[in-house]
Amino acid sequence: MEKVAILADIHGNLAALHALVADLEQWSPDLVVVAGDVVNRGPQSGPCLDLILRLVTERGWQLIRGNHERYVISHDHERHHPNAAHDDVHRQFSRIIAWTHAQVAAHVATIAALPTHLQLDVAGAKLVVYHASVRHDRDGLYAKTDAATLTQQIDPTATIFCAGHTHMPFVRQLAATLVVNVGSVGLPFDGDRRAAYVRLTRNADSWRGTLVRLPYDFAATERAFRHSGMFEAIGAYGPLLLREIETGRSLLFSFIPTYHPQVLAGTLSLEAAVHAFLTQFDQA
Repeated sequence: MEKVAILADIHGNLAALHALVADLEQWSPDLVVVAGDVVNRGPQSGPCLDLILRLVTERGWQLIRGNHERYVISHDHERHHPNAAHDDVHRQFSRIIAWTHAQVAAHVATIAALPTHLQLDVAGAKLVVYHASVRHDRDGLYAKTDAATLTQQIDPTATIFCAGHTHMPFVRQLAATLVVNVGSVGLPFDGDRRAAYVRLTRNADSWRGTLVRLPYDFAATERAFRHSGMFEAIGAYGPLLLREIETGRSLLFSFIPTYHPQVLAGTLSLEAAVHAFLTQFDQA
């Protein structure tokens, strides 16, 4: 085994996934690992999950679940076991997950059965894959994280440790471990909206990680946002999620601390808050 592809964070972006699959057809890796977050935040979670599950069955791709698969599982549980009422902001945000759940409802049991991490032997090297880190599925790895903290986030016995989640790729050697954040196929946050994944290649007795960026049919993704029924289903957050894909920047979690207090206090509607945020972003 000399070539391994690691990818993550497709987020319902089918056009980006098609570009990646076409690239892998040309490169022909020995193994492909998908490190979670196939679904949610994008318009085509159902078709993306269907395609990935078919490739798992037909081509032996490996798949783990990420935090967004966990959100779908939690939403499914809440549908059958309703808990206390949530505030309006939570209900509005839940519309995004409900839209995703409706697309993948037939696969909830399959999603729930997915592992949270993998440990594989690749030509004698120990490859460990998590969605985010060994500590939690939202505990992301960053290129500038100090060595002491990063050591706590990975398995330091691994030859190669791979993760996604932050949508910001990097390759870094930490002691004996090659640490790789593979970025995002469908929702990059490093300012480059092209799809990202990492190729691991073996050269003699060592492994190298190379980031690959792929253009894709962005217009098809934009059409899916606008014409799939997603905007109508998820409400005010729709334009914000689309702008993230347009710009290759993380916006939702900048929006939340800035505007949610006003929305919760009733001094600003969610629609007005999103409009104000995007106007300010565009003018910056």
